[in-house]
Amino acid sequence: MTATILWIEGSRHPTPSFVPGLKNKGFLVSTVPTGKEALLFASSRVPKLVVVNAASFGTSGERICGSLRSQMNGQPILLIGGKRNAIHSEHANQVLILPFTIRKLVNRIKALAPDDSIEVLQVGSLALYPEQRTVQCKDGKPKRLTPLQVSLLKMLMEHPGKVLEREYLFREVWETDYVGDTRTLDVHISWLRKKIEKDHRKPELLKTIRGVGYRLDVLDS
Repeated sequence: MTATILWIEGSRHPTPSFVPGLKNKGFLVSTVPTGKEALLFASSRVPKLVVVNAASFGTSGERICGSLRSQMNGQPILLIGGKRNAIHSEHANQVLILPFTIRKLVNRIKALAPDDSIEVLQVGSLALYPEQRTVQCKDGKPKRLTPLQVSLLKMLMEHPGKVLEREYLFREVWETDYVGDTRTLDVHISWLRKKIEKDHRKPELLKTIRGVGYRLDVLDS
Protein backbone atom coordinates (compact mmCIF):
# COMPACT_ATOMS: atom_id res chain seq x y z
CA MET A 1 0.00 0.00 0.00
CA THR A 2 1.23 3.55 -0.72
CA ALA A 3 -1.77 5.70 0.23
CA THR A 4 -0.69 8.46 2.64
CA ILE A 5 -3.35 9.12 5.27
CA LEU A 6 -3.65 12.16 7.51
CA TRP A 7 -5.45 10.95 10.62
CA ILE A 8 -7.04 13.45 13.03
CA GLU A 9 -7.74 11.92 16.42
CA GLY A 10 -8.33 13.29 19.91
CA SER A 11 -7.85 11.67 23.29
CA ARG A 12 -11.41 10.43 23.94
CA HIS A 13 -11.01 7.07 22.25
CA PRO A 14 -14.26 5.04 22.37
CA THR A 15 -12.32 2.08 20.99
CA PRO A 16 -8.62 1.30 20.48
CA SER A 17 -7.11 3.36 17.68
CA PHE A 18 -7.10 1.86 14.18
CA VAL A 19 -3.80 3.57 13.34
CA PRO A 20 -1.44 0.73 14.42
CA GLY A 21 -3.48 -1.78 12.41
CA LEU A 22 -3.33 0.40 9.30
CA LYS A 23 0.42 0.79 9.65
CA ASN A 24 0.77 -2.98 9.96
CA LYS A 25 -1.05 -3.29 6.63
CA GLY A 26 1.46 -1.00 4.95
CA PHE A 27 -0.33 2.35 4.97
CA LEU A 28 1.60 5.53 5.68
CA VAL A 29 -0.33 7.24 8.47
CA SER A 30 0.45 10.58 10.07
CA THR A 31 -1.60 11.53 13.14
CA VAL A 32 -2.44 14.97 14.45
CA PRO A 33 -4.66 15.91 17.44
CA THR A 34 -6.56 18.86 15.92
CA GLY A 35 -7.95 20.20 12.67
CA LYS A 36 -5.63 23.20 12.93
CA GLU A 37 -2.57 20.97 13.03
CA ALA A 38 -3.98 18.98 10.12
CA LEU A 39 -4.00 22.15 8.00
CA LEU A 40 -0.42 22.93 9.03
CA PHE A 41 0.60 19.40 8.07
CA ALA A 42 -1.15 19.59 4.70
CA SER A 43 0.54 22.91 3.87
CA SER A 44 3.85 21.08 3.39
CA ARG A 45 2.82 17.47 2.66
CA VAL A 46 -0.19 16.49 0.59
CA PRO A 47 -2.10 13.44 1.91
CA LYS A 48 -4.20 11.25 -0.37
CA LEU A 49 -6.91 10.97 2.29
CA VAL A 50 -7.93 12.72 5.51
CA VAL A 51 -9.64 10.75 8.27
CA VAL A 52 -11.47 12.66 11.01
CA ASN A 53 -12.16 10.49 14.04
CA ALA A 54 -14.97 12.62 15.43
CA ALA A 55 -15.82 9.94 17.99
CA SER A 56 -12.46 10.60 19.66
CA PHE A 57 -13.50 14.24 20.20
CA GLY A 58 -17.03 13.46 21.31
CA THR A 59 -18.42 15.73 18.56
CA SER A 60 -20.06 15.36 15.15
CA GLY A 61 -16.84 16.41 13.43
CA GLU A 62 -18.76 18.62 11.00
CA ARG A 63 -16.90 21.80 11.97
CA ILE A 64 -13.51 20.15 11.43
CA CYS A 65 -14.61 18.65 8.10
CA GLY A 66 -15.95 22.00 6.95
CA SER A 67 -12.68 23.74 7.76
CA LEU A 68 -10.68 21.07 5.98
CA ARG A 69 -12.93 21.15 2.93
CA SER A 70 -12.62 24.93 2.55
CA GLN A 71 -8.84 25.08 2.94
CA MET A 72 -7.50 21.85 1.43
CA ASN A 73 -7.08 20.95 -2.22
CA GLY A 74 -9.93 18.51 -2.73
CA GLN A 75 -8.51 15.57 -0.77
CA PRO A 76 -11.25 13.06 0.15
CA ILE A 77 -12.42 13.12 3.76
CA LEU A 78 -13.57 10.07 5.73
CA LEU A 79 -15.50 10.86 8.91
CA ILE A 80 -15.71 8.37 11.79
CA GLY A 81 -18.65 8.85 14.14
CA GLY A 82 -19.85 7.22 17.34
CA LYS A 83 -22.76 4.82 17.26
CA ARG A 84 -24.89 7.07 19.48
CA ASN A 85 -24.90 9.92 16.97
CA ALA A 86 -26.64 9.83 13.60
CA ILE A 87 -24.09 11.75 11.54
CA HIS A 88 -24.83 13.20 8.11
CA SER A 89 -21.95 15.33 6.89
CA GLU A 90 -22.13 17.89 4.11
CA HIS A 91 -18.34 18.04 3.88
CA ALA A 92 -17.10 14.44 4.27
CA ASN A 93 -17.01 12.11 1.27
CA GLN A 94 -18.02 9.14 3.39
CA VAL A 95 -19.05 8.43 6.96
CA LEU A 96 -18.32 5.31 9.03
CA ILE A 97 -20.17 4.70 12.29
CA LEU A 98 -18.52 2.71 15.07
CA PRO A 99 -18.21 -0.17 15.63
CA PHE A 100 -16.67 -1.60 12.45
CA THR A 101 -13.80 -3.90 11.53
CA ILE A 102 -10.43 -2.77 10.27
CA ARG A 103 -11.13 -4.64 7.04
CA LYS A 104 -14.18 -2.47 6.44
CA LEU A 105 -12.07 0.61 7.14
CA VAL A 106 -9.38 -0.56 4.69
CA ASN A 107 -11.99 -1.15 2.01
CA ARG A 108 -13.32 2.40 2.42
CA ILE A 109 -9.79 3.84 2.34
CA LYS A 110 -8.94 1.95 -0.84
CA ALA A 111 -12.14 3.16 -2.48
CA LEU A 112 -11.50 6.81 -1.57
CA ALA A 113 -7.73 6.80 -2.20
CA PRO A 114 -6.86 4.00 -4.63
CA ASP A 115 -3.23 3.03 -5.03
CA ASP A 116 -1.81 3.91 -8.46
CA SER A 117 0.42 0.84 -8.50
CA ILE A 118 -0.70 -2.68 -9.38
CA GLU A 119 -1.06 -4.68 -6.19
CA VAL A 120 -0.12 -8.33 -6.39
CA LEU A 121 -0.04 -10.83 -3.56
CA GLN A 122 2.22 -13.80 -4.28
CA VAL A 123 2.16 -16.92 -2.12
CA GLY A 124 3.80 -20.03 -3.49
CA SER A 125 2.18 -20.93 -6.79
CA LEU A 126 -0.65 -18.39 -6.41
CA ALA A 127 -0.66 -14.78 -7.56
CA LEU A 128 -3.65 -12.65 -6.57
CA TYR A 129 -4.39 -9.30 -8.22
CA PRO A 130 -7.03 -7.76 -5.91
CA GLU A 131 -7.82 -4.67 -7.98
CA GLN A 132 -8.17 -6.69 -11.17
CA ARG A 133 -10.07 -9.38 -9.23
CA THR A 134 -8.06 -12.17 -10.80
CA VAL A 135 -5.99 -15.08 -9.53
CA GLN A 136 -3.33 -16.93 -11.47
CA CYS A 137 -1.93 -20.32 -10.61
CA LYS A 138 1.42 -21.61 -11.82
CA ASP A 139 1.40 -22.14 -15.61
CA GLY A 140 -2.32 -21.32 -15.66
CA LYS A 141 -4.51 -18.60 -17.10
CA PRO A 142 -5.82 -15.75 -14.93
CA LYS A 143 -9.28 -16.49 -13.55
CA ARG A 144 -11.86 -13.94 -12.50
CA LEU A 145 -13.04 -13.75 -8.90
CA THR A 146 -15.99 -12.08 -7.23
CA PRO A 147 -15.25 -9.34 -4.65
CA LEU A 148 -16.03 -11.74 -1.80
CA GLN A 149 -13.77 -14.40 -3.30
CA VAL A 150 -10.96 -11.84 -3.53
CA SER A 151 -11.39 -10.86 0.12
CA LEU A 152 -11.54 -14.47 1.24
CA LEU A 153 -8.50 -15.58 -0.74
CA LYS A 154 -6.52 -12.52 0.32
CA MET A 155 -7.25 -13.26 3.97
CA LEU A 156 -6.02 -16.84 3.53
CA MET A 157 -2.94 -15.75 1.56
CA GLU A 158 -2.02 -13.26 4.28
CA HIS A 159 -1.81 -16.20 6.72
CA PRO A 160 -0.22 -19.05 4.70
CA GLY A 161 0.02 -22.35 6.52
CA LYS A 162 -2.13 -21.07 9.39
CA VAL A 163 -5.51 -22.49 10.31
CA LEU A 164 -8.13 -19.73 10.26
CA GLU A 165 -11.31 -20.42 12.17
CA ARG A 166 -14.55 -20.37 10.21
CA GLU A 167 -16.08 -17.75 12.50
CA TYR A 168 -13.02 -15.50 12.12
CA LEU A 169 -13.10 -15.71 8.32
CA PHE A 170 -16.82 -15.05 8.20
CA ARG A 171 -16.58 -12.07 10.55
CA GLU A 172 -13.67 -10.45 8.70
CA VAL A 173 -14.73 -11.09 5.10
CA TRP A 174 -18.46 -10.47 5.50
CA GLU A 175 -17.85 -7.61 7.95
CA THR A 176 -20.47 -8.74 10.44
CA ASP A 177 -20.53 -9.61 14.12
CA TYR A 178 -23.18 -12.30 13.50
CA VAL A 179 -21.47 -15.68 13.11
CA GLY A 180 -24.37 -17.94 14.00
CA ASP A 181 -24.55 -19.47 10.52
CA THR A 182 -21.38 -19.64 8.42
CA ARG A 183 -22.62 -22.05 5.77
CA THR A 184 -22.29 -19.37 3.10
CA LEU A 185 -18.55 -19.41 3.84
CA ASP A 186 -18.41 -23.10 2.94
CA VAL A 187 -20.10 -22.36 -0.38
CA HIS A 188 -17.58 -19.66 -1.23
CA ILE A 189 -14.69 -21.93 -0.26
CA SER A 190 -16.08 -24.51 -2.69
CA TRP A 191 -16.29 -21.92 -5.47
CA LEU A 192 -12.77 -20.71 -4.68
CA ARG A 193 -11.37 -24.23 -4.94
CA LYS A 194 -12.75 -24.50 -8.45
CA LYS A 195 -10.64 -21.48 -9.36
CA ILE A 196 -7.31 -22.43 -7.76
CA GLU A 197 -7.18 -26.24 -7.48
CA LYS A 198 -6.23 -28.73 -10.17
CA ASP A 199 -8.99 -30.96 -8.83
CA HIS A 200 -11.39 -29.15 -6.54
CA ARG A 201 -12.62 -32.50 -5.19
CA LYS A 202 -9.08 -33.30 -3.98
CA PRO A 203 -7.75 -29.92 -2.84
CA GLU A 204 -4.00 -29.52 -2.43
CA LEU A 205 -3.96 -25.83 -1.59
CA LEU A 206 -7.09 -24.95 0.34
CA LYS A 207 -7.52 -27.54 3.07
CA THR A 208 -10.45 -28.11 5.40
CA ILE A 209 -9.49 -28.55 9.04
CA ARG A 210 -12.53 -30.35 10.38
CA GLY A 211 -14.24 -28.71 13.30
CA VAL A 212 -12.00 -25.64 13.10
CA GLY A 213 -11.71 -23.88 9.75
CA TYR A 214 -9.50 -23.66 6.68
CA ARG A 215 -5.80 -23.50 5.88
CA LEU A 216 -3.99 -22.39 2.72
CA ASP A 217 -0.97 -24.60 2.15
CA VAL A 218 1.98 -23.11 0.29
CA LEU A 219 3.28 -24.98 -2.75
CA ASP A 220 6.48 -24.01 -4.54
CA SER A 221 6.01 -21.43 -7.25
